[in-house]
Amino acid sequence: MRDDWDHAHTDYSRPVQRPAPASLAESEDDWRHRLEEDTPNGWLIQRSAMAEALTSGRPMYLLHITRNITAIRTSGELHVSTGCLVGALYCSPLVRQRGGWRPHNLGAYLMETKPNTTPMVFEVTPDAPIPTKGVDYLHLGAIHLRTYLRYQSFLTPAENGRLERALTAGLRTAAVFLDTALRNATGHATAAPEFVDQLAAAVPAVPFLGYLYFEVLSEYLMLHSATPETKSYAQAGELNNWLYKRLAFAAVDGMHELFDLARFQPRHQELVQLIASVEPALAPGAAEYVRQRLSHLFARTALHPSQDAAAVTFRGAGLGTLREVAPGLIGQMIFREIRYMPRYQQLYHCFEKAKALEAWDYWNREGIPTPFNGILPKGEIGIHPVYPRSTIRAWTAVQDGTGFLHPAQEITADFTPHLASWWAPPRHAGQKPAAGQRITADRGAPSAFPSCRSPITGISA
Repeated sequence: MRDDWDHAHTDYSRPVQRPAPASLAESEDDWRHRLEEDTPNGWLIQRSAMAEALTSGRPMYLLHITRNITAIRTSGELHVSTGCLVGALYCSPLVRQRGGWRPHNLGAYLMETKPNTTPMVFEVTPDAPIPTKGVDYLHLGAIHLRTYLRYQSFLTPAENGRLERALTAGLRTAAVFLDTALRNATGHATAAPEFVDQLAAAVPAVPFLGYLYFEVLSEYLMLHSATPETKSYAQAGELNNWLYKRLAFAAVDGMHELFDLARFQPRHQELVQLIASVEPALAPGAAEYVRQRLSHLFARTALHPSQDAAAVTFRGAGLGTLREVAPGLIGQMIFREIRYMPRYQQLYHCFEKAKALEAWDYWNREGIPTPFNGILPKGEIGIHPVYPRSTIRAWTAVQDGTGFLHPAQEITADFTPHLASWWAPPRHAGQKPAAGQRITADRGAPSAFPSCRSPITGISA
């Protein structure tokens, strides 16, 4: 179990040590060097303001956006969300300056685009410097699979049968592309336009590919951008989160209402146009970057490290075999497929609480009271609700005309080891949720859960 969680975290303070399948054309260390040394903003991977705040050992200040501050005051509790941070209160960094608390650009984006919300400022005082070791949800597949197999009995035979048939059909439909991605990962290049078109066609069959696709493009934009806006954020020690937000909303109708990356599937021509709409200079290289980077990440996140990527094929392989060969992919597919079951609102806490408990135990042992999204340290950071060696205070805040936040009222509430309610996105793209239903971003967007009863202040967590 501990090895699974080690594998799902990226330690930015050490050379890469994560095992990987054989025969890959480039190693994770090759890519780390390439991203850090060969891109305009790669230096921020290790030397961002957030990384410096973590390793300082001093109090950290974090912004959380809530839709229901009244419920927090009434209940005296804070519950955490799942998503990219597994089980943490989703926040973004704050910098305390003479003029007040300055939000990270991710927080500024959230405050600008989330109406009818209340900003909360958290002060987390750690017991020691915090390692720059972030959880990477793309590497959680083996944990998803293990959790499903452990609690498979919670599903009816009919539900398990439908799940198995859905996985088998998806793998069969996407098998040609999955093999193409592995060939590219081992050095046999496909033409980039063809690769992207095949990728887009495969996303409906294997929605996890939409998440990979989006994260690769987000990385490409944030690390390669050279706009004045990006340079300004870089001077403050921040990667530019506005870039991938603009990309997502331009790529998928209604994404601002339902942030569901299973719907992210631009074909080559549309991809070029989308990147050009965000930053024209980056459009020519986008497809080739997707071909190289996504192929490498797919091999690493899908296959068991004991496998030889050059010898694996998805065509004709049975589900039982693929659970052993590609547990990461099968786990990610199960995680996304099971959420569409009619009973998943009831089953959600069974499956997700099991993973959260393991994550909390891992973070306690590693000294991580504030886990962050480790795909890139771009500013998505959370508060671990049951870390025993830190103290936490929280306030509501008001924003002045210059964008700075100022504390308004201290909130007395307890972080509790409970997950906020969750609602699955509709199966069909474009389908709108019924009135009154909650909408959540799978990647852990902060205000997706009405933070009524979210964990918080004044006491030792």
